[in-house]
Amino acid sequence: LMAGVGGAGRNGNGSYGSSPRMTNNINFNKNTDSSVSISKMDLIIPFSPEVPCDNNGQRMWWAFLASSMVTFFGGLFIILLWRTLKYLWTVCCHCNIKNKEAQKVNNHMNSQADGPTKNQNDKEEAPVSEVGWMTSVKDWAGVMISAQTLTGRVLVVLVFALSIGALGIYFIDSSDPIESCPNFYKDFTLQIDMAFNVFFLLYFGLRFIAANDKLWFWLEVNSVVDFFTVPPVFVSVYLNRSWLGLRFLRALRLIQFSEILQFLNILKTSNSIKLVNLCSIFISTWLTAAGFIHLVENSGDPWENFQNSQQLSYWECVYLLMVTMSTVGYGDVYARTTLGRLFMVFFILGGLAMFASYVPEIIELIGNRKKYGGSYSAVNGRKHIVVCGHITLESVSNFLKDFLHKDRDDVNVEIVFLHNISPNLELEALFKRHFTQVEFYQGSVLNPHDLARVKIESADACLILANKYCADPDAEDASNIMRVISIKNYHPKIRIITQMLQYHNKAHLLNIPSWNWKEGDDAICLAELKAGFIAQSCLAQGLSTMLANLFSMRSYIKIEEDTWQKYYLEGVANEMYTEYLSSAFVGLSFPTVCELCYVKLKLLLIAIEYKSEQRESSILINPGNHVKMQEGTLGFFIASDAKEVKRAFFYCKACHDDITDPKRIKKCGCKRTKMSVYKRMKLACCFDCGRSEHDCSCMSGSVHSNMDSLQRAFPLSSVSVHDCSTSLRAFEDEHPSTLSPKKKQRNGGMRNSPNCSPKMMRHDPLLIPGNEQIENMDASVKRYDSTGMFHWCPSKDIEKAILTRSEASMTVLSGHVVVCIFGDVTSALVGLRNLVMPLRASNFHYHELKPIVFVGSLDYLRREWETLHNFPKVSILPGTPLSRADLRAVNINLCDMCVILSANQNNIDDASLQDKECILATLNIKSMQFDDSIGVLQANSQGFTPPGMDRSSPDNSPVHGLVRQASITTGSNIPIITELVNDSNVQFLDQDDDDDPDTELYLTQPFACGTAFAISVLDSLMSATYFNDNILTLIRTLVTGGATPELEGLLAEENALRGGYSTPQTLANRDRCRVAQLALYDGPFADLGDGGCYGDLFCKALKTYNMLCFGIYRLRDAHLSTPGQCTKRYVITNPPYEFELVPTDLIFCLMQFDHNAGQSRVSLSHSSHSSHSSSKKCSSVHSIPATNRQNRSSKAREARDKQNATRMNRMGQEKRWFTDEAENTYPSNIQMKPMSTHMANQVNQYKSTSNLIPPIREVEDEC
Repeated sequence: LMAGVGGAGRNGNGSYGSSPRMTNNINFNKNTDSSVSISKMDLIIPFSPEVPCDNNGQRMWWAFLASSMVTFFGGLFIILLWRTLKYLWTVCCHCNIKNKEAQKVNNHMNSQADGPTKNQNDKEEAPVSEVGWMTSVKDWAGVMISAQTLTGRVLVVLVFALSIGALGIYFIDSSDPIESCPNFYKDFTLQIDMAFNVFFLLYFGLRFIAANDKLWFWLEVNSVVDFFTVPPVFVSVYLNRSWLGLRFLRALRLIQFSEILQFLNILKTSNSIKLVNLCSIFISTWLTAAGFIHLVENSGDPWENFQNSQQLSYWECVYLLMVTMSTVGYGDVYARTTLGRLFMVFFILGGLAMFASYVPEIIELIGNRKKYGGSYSAVNGRKHIVVCGHITLESVSNFLKDFLHKDRDDVNVEIVFLHNISPNLELEALFKRHFTQVEFYQGSVLNPHDLARVKIESADACLILANKYCADPDAEDASNIMRVISIKNYHPKIRIITQMLQYHNKAHLLNIPSWNWKEGDDAICLAELKAGFIAQSCLAQGLSTMLANLFSMRSYIKIEEDTWQKYYLEGVANEMYTEYLSSAFVGLSFPTVCELCYVKLKLLLIAIEYKSEQRESSILINPGNHVKMQEGTLGFFIASDAKEVKRAFFYCKACHDDITDPKRIKKCGCKRTKMSVYKRMKLACCFDCGRSEHDCSCMSGSVHSNMDSLQRAFPLSSVSVHDCSTSLRAFEDEHPSTLSPKKKQRNGGMRNSPNCSPKMMRHDPLLIPGNEQIENMDASVKRYDSTGMFHWCPSKDIEKAILTRSEASMTVLSGHVVVCIFGDVTSALVGLRNLVMPLRASNFHYHELKPIVFVGSLDYLRREWETLHNFPKVSILPGTPLSRADLRAVNINLCDMCVILSANQNNIDDASLQDKECILATLNIKSMQFDDSIGVLQANSQGFTPPGMDRSSPDNSPVHGLVRQASITTGSNIPIITELVNDSNVQFLDQDDDDDPDTELYLTQPFACGTAFAISVLDSLMSATYFNDNILTLIRTLVTGGATPELEGLLAEENALRGGYSTPQTLANRDRCRVAQLALYDGPFADLGDGGCYGDLFCKALKTYNMLCFGIYRLRDAHLSTPGQCTKRYVITNPPYEFELVPTDLIFCLMQFDHNAGQSRVSLSHSSHSSHSSSKKCSSVHSIPATNRQNRSSKAREARDKQNATRMNRMGQEKRWFTDEAENTYPSNIQMKPMSTHMANQVNQYKSTSNLIPPIREVEDEC
């Protein structure tokens, strides 16, 4: 009532709905203080004394309702009448139309010859076919109300917004009485509502014009809403009276909410559209029904003279409808009117059904919404990377463990994972543990919208993980290639590092236009690297374990007990790092810097990144004396953490020269002045010639006055160690350059250019005396591939490479590599070419190549043969690796390495059974027994001697100091490396170890010994490649034998190596380092094997032979006071300087290429060093010849001789070393040294290096 009084008080003229035409016989007493006149009506209408704006109590609701009903039914009547008249007109005129059509046909037949008349008729009929103005208006209206144009979308959105605005005005007016008397000129809400409805009226007209079926348009929901909301507004203005009425029907416009959001391109997914549809229908129905209850309950029943009404606010009615739909029905609010109760009866039926169906579906859609569906917010000053692909608990945990390792410098990078499947509870817990640096978003990189969510355009890189255990590797690679295409299509400049399973699929990446390896894009081929690691183990067993540990981040585990694990874990803590070298190293040769870093800084420098004058970068591994350090040279170090490597950057000769503790080498405050070119060159010469600066006469006075010209003529990086004085003298003679254009490349792995700068070339091998014959021979025969990186032969048919069991037995193979492969016609290819390529690298001489024998299914090997038919010394024995007869036929007891692979591993669901074939084959070989009579000695007595083992000819005898392997009598001593898929299966390889099944792979004995390799160790390369893109180039250079981007391009074109004629450029590619093992039992380093220090060995090998030592392969029980009979060895990475050596140690080293090793004995001679080498079991693997044996301490010699004599007496065998020179050449080196079979196995089970010393020559024996 108070609200009604307030509403009445707004009328200032004092007349509430009066009219001179209305009279009434009922008189009321007038208020003396009011000027309200009593209106009289001729019509009897329902009376209620509660109407606030009329003292007569007259209600005008019927007038508002009548305006809507008349509009609706009147229009409906007109439409039906028009349709009826049109139908009658069509029926009545149907006969006339038929007659006209028949007449037209007759006229057409009679006037076929009358051409002008026909054209005239066409001109007359042309206007009839034109579009009429009504059709044009209709099309224009259709365009205006459709969302196909910008105008139409704006109009549709505007109508919806105004409808919601009108609904909001209704909510405001619902607090007033149902019927009130506002003044239109003073009521602001009424004015706004009037403007809205005028716009609705115009839009209704457009819709009516554009409608094809006027009848159905008239009956649409939106049209009904307009009928019952627009006319009452005009009536309220005319009567100066407002009725709340049916304005709540505007809530039905909410049904179109999803369409509006789709027009605005906000809703894109089916789930979101469905969710909005359900919510809008539910809410609009709820609000509309609440409006009807609010109307009837506040008005009352008309037949009850509105006496049974109750005061309910609109929101109370909303509450009533909700508890009614949910069947709760508290009873605190209920309907009193008959109309309200009748409506509730029918509403409960529909509302309950809607509530029971819509609400659960809405909850399900909301619950199924992506929990990780947000967008990444970049943080200023912090980079982020996107990781996608195969996202599982195992892959993510391995990645994070290596990427966020504490040994790395502060990793200020945020990791954003993107995957289309929500993480499980374990993976979610892993993300929460690293929530400060890890975020997860659900989506796909194939969807540009999801790429925008993770801000791929601002990401530092995108890493794509592959499923290493999938059954179809080609399909997995195809998926990752599609991911690369999608990402590069969205942002071509993004750096991508992806894992690939098959080597041949890398070629597809080259087809992507924006793929650029020069800008940091990298493809880590797991099959290529896995095969490369295994191949390097064939050349130096245990190298796969060492390299895998170097490129993985491992924490140091301290063990107090003196066990082999103690020394192994000390080496495991070392990793590969990069750091820029201090300016104090500028001008020094690489061996000098390497020795200084190892001795003083306790760092192992193995490679540098060299920049040529064209600013092209190349990675040089142990380049030798000819390379001088430049300003800002990037070094590759082996160290335990990143902080230690900082010493190489902070080192200052003035401040740190006298410091003995490397931990005290920190950034100094002195100003480092750059030395002049003259000073640097003189300092470099003094280091090389071994004299002091004052005594050095490398530079004459004429050089001092012409330093500017000297700098231009001789860049420091191009001055060779032994050419320093020569270069300076050439400058004095005014020769601009003495550098030959035919120079040799020192390293095969380069990121920015496959071709090295001429400044990096060494001496031309063709200019060495005695190489003319090699050049002539190479020029007429294709011996290498077109890049000069690998040995090559013309393709041969597989039938010529097949050996039967009897043929293999008669061949008596030795010093070879046996590859046991499990596979069939349906197996995925493992890529055997990647295994053979490192074993056929051109930095081996032909006679050094180990023969390779494949034992496996012929059907499978036929599929691989297309990639193998251009490699020499490759044979196939059809059979099975589980057959002992086949294994004995290939003389597995005389092999240098037995590799066990399987192509069927990923076809088994049970993880523990994936490696069953490899494990069975390994255990089968280890349990085999061999008769010593089958060995080399027995074969020799029968008239067969493997090449290089003939003792009758002194020219073909082994070099002095070569320890020849004795015949193996048990399979447990055969060198084996087994590939595993499941890391936990490593426990089955060795029956005598005590490895726990839950032990990590790198802590197990088979892995530490280099007899097991799992592909999981390559996961760390993703992190290593991201932090330094040169790391991948370095490791590929080490393990693949020299694969370059140029070679990959050729393989992508032809899928086979192409032979090429030998040219100085291709021959120069042979001059690159390779990894080998050095035996300490005999040779020039034997004096250090008796308790010597590893640091002394390191310095001696580096200074004397340019060999870079970086690890030890030691017998497992060598630390015991009484060594047992175990021949197992383990890897020690980068031992400290004071590490004590034992005679049975094998040293991992990077050795230089020797051009003289392949020449005949007559070609070369040397005044101080002269010895020959031969191939051991057709492989020519040798140790360093003995030199300066007189320097060896007599005490060490006596101890070793005594030990050897004891073992000789026990074993009853004797071995002798022979020299191929005359007696007067080495008068003191001719000795007969006894050795037992077991000692021979310990000393050189896997042989030592060959061709280590550049001045030493070899005899080329080709099998």
